[in-house]
Amino acid sequence: MGKPRPQKKKSSKSRTKSVLGPGGSISKPKMSQDPSTLLDQATILLQTGRADEALPTAQQALDLAAGNASAQLQAVNLLGEINVELGDIDTAREYFLHAVEQDPTGSIPESEGGGAEKFLWLAQLSEQGGVDSVQWYEKGVSSLRQTLQALEGKAGTEDIATAEEKKAKLSNALCAVAEIYMTDLSWEEDAESRCEALITEALAATPNAPEVLQTFASIRISQLKTEEAQEALRQSIGLWKDLAPEDPKVPDFAVRISLARLLMEVTLEFEALEVLERLILEDDQSVEAWYLGGWCLYLLAEKQQAPKDIAADEAAESPRHASLLASREWLKQSLKLYDLLEYEDERLQTHALELIQGMVDEIGEDMDDSEAEGEGEDWDEEIEADSDDEDHEMADS
Repeated sequence: MGKPRPQKKKSSKSRTKSVLGPGGSISKPKMSQDPSTLLDQATILLQTGRADEALPTAQQALDLAAGNASAQLQAVNLLGEINVELGDIDTAREYFLHAVEQDPTGSIPESEGGGAEKFLWLAQLSEQGGVDSVQWYEKGVSSLRQTLQALEGKAGTEDIATAEEKKAKLSNALCAVAEIYMTDLSWEEDAESRCEALITEALAATPNAPEVLQTFASIRISQLKTEEAQEALRQSIGLWKDLAPEDPKVPDFAVRISLARLLMEVTLEFEALEVLERLILEDDQSVEAWYLGGWCLYLLAEKQQAPKDIAADEAAESPRHASLLASREWLKQSLKLYDLLEYEDERLQTHALELIQGMVDEIGEDMDDSEAEGEGEDWDEEIEADSDDEDHEMADS
């Protein structure tokens, strides 16, 4: 369920070649071709980042699947996923809704195109969000429970692997609903009790899942139970911190960005910085990772603390000074990337500029930077411009 990304298109020459028969003549489509073969081909194309080529193949499979309910359902679901990857969300939603019409409870086996996946997609693609998303998630959760119940007691290697996969999906769906009750539906009277029930079931299904432990921590933070949140976050980090970056047990980049934010929220800045330093090693073009690292170091400075590796800096007058120097460098890098990558989070930019300006006032400009001269004035101007824009918006409203 990744974010749609640009696809490499085949050249016109290669596309022409694919429809040429013997002697270079244009061959007629094989209308008798098995749709399951086309579905396999389309699936492979999608999985290898060639969604634009997968689309017509899956469409052909659907066209050939008349009278074959299983192939039709598989094709419709696959077309939904392909359109998500291509960024055509409205079309994707239509395909998934069509799949729901054919399998309204998710009771049809996944091998026949049924199951929970379409509900989980619709929950994420919901235009209304809130209650609508929750309702789709609940349908997906119900389907996953049915599947797990059917697998109960089966000891085959494939059955065990399938059960573990379904438990992970169940936990993720339960956590997604809990997140909605902590945000969009936080005003509901039973929001807290719903969150508690959801996270309890998620932990029972996958007690050692980093993402689930993070959601548990979020809930405890909202309940002002900071120590429990800290313990859950330490446990989450401990599950993967010694693993190689390519290990599949290491959470996705975005999950670890969220982890860093949570760690900072419960005053575990040193742990947050460790997570962020690792993220930078994996992707030094992440605006958010550099920004959070700078902010984290600023928070350490506020506590008169500094990481050991920078506290020994001879240029630093104190732990606070050392952390401020490092913070400024991280934040400046985040702003350089912000402009370079045309990042769109204006609040991030504004906060980074404010933090830097405050540090310039205290420790001065970085004279080792060739662009340092006049830098403080530029930041002043940018902050004032942002402030003026906000004032105009308020006046207009």
